[in-house]
Amino acid sequence: MTTETKTSTDDRVLVGFDDIRAAARRLDGIATRTPMYHSRTVDEMVGAEIWFKCEQFQRSGSFKFRGAYNALAAMPEDQRIRGVVAYSSGNHAQAVALAAREFGCPAVIVMPSDAPAVKVEATRGYGAEVVFFDRRTESREAIGLEIAGRRGLSLVPPFNHPDVVAGQGTLALEMLEDQPDLDIVLAPVGGGGLIGGIAIATHGIRPEALVYGVEPTVANDAQQSLESGQIVTIAPPDTIADGIRTLAIGDVTFPILRRDLAGIVTVSDDEIRSALRFLAGRLKLLVEPTGAVGAAAVLERRIPDMAGKRIGVVLCGGNADLADLGAMLSAGGNPPA
Repeated sequence: MTTETKTSTDDRVLVGFDDIRAAARRLDGIATRTPMYHSRTVDEMVGAEIWFKCEQFQRSGSFKFRGAYNALAAMPEDQRIRGVVAYSSGNHAQAVALAAREFGCPAVIVMPSDAPAVKVEATRGYGAEVVFFDRRTESREAIGLEIAGRRGLSLVPPFNHPDVVAGQGTLALEMLEDQPDLDIVLAPVGGGGLIGGIAIATHGIRPEALVYGVEPTVANDAQQSLESGQIVTIAPPDTIADGIRTLAIGDVTFPILRRDLAGIVTVSDDEIRSALRFLAGRLKLLVEPTGAVGAAAVLERRIPDMAGKRIGVVLCGGNADLADLGAMLSAGGNPPA
């Protein structure tokens, strides 16, 4: 896979624990407090105590609503009322569209032409205008910036923004309120906004806990970035985990990951399918492929020294096209042993 690197010129961490607590106050009564799900069957299978944080039950169907709403809530009203623009493969798109509707402001969402139809329909259903682009030949960032400048809209990026990171971190506040003795927390990594917010919040409450990120094997730009000490950009990856097909982590999130993560592990698409099947068939938890990435890492025992530990796993979303999901569940991969 073709990669390129760029030196990070600013190692400052722009988000603190107080920012996440402020985001929690903004989201109180707005975001859904999602449940933690425990299965003794899983515990016996992997030799650890596993708690799943079920963000598929969050408003808009994923954790992304937390960061999107916090970013809009923190925006000056005269700026927000002119409208916002975002780019996303689907979950951030829906989240910004819904948050904008809550505030009564217009939203334009730049989405890849191959985004799941269910995510496109939901984004439009929340009232947003959708602009398509070709992820292999066009830059969504450039398109978003051009629209923002031409229409006078505010850009709300999917991960590389302090207010977005702070909003995502509220998820970990809830996890540790419900299960305060977690030894390990893990979540998928795309651009780093979710895992970055989780790491800051986790260490603000329980400094000794370890935080791991999980990526698809073919989309491990964050893992490569941490290993090289520089942000690595990869070619568009071919993975069923469409929510984390990002090409590079952000310069806001990279310093957080470098400071606060214990590591990043990877799982294959077949292992993600296997986890999807297990979650749906045994636990009755229906998630999208990206939502199963953390579960795959646990079921495949990828986390170092996990035996006997109490582990929180983020199921980050459930916005799957049912026809596509059915095909994935029936194709390849063996169930976890």
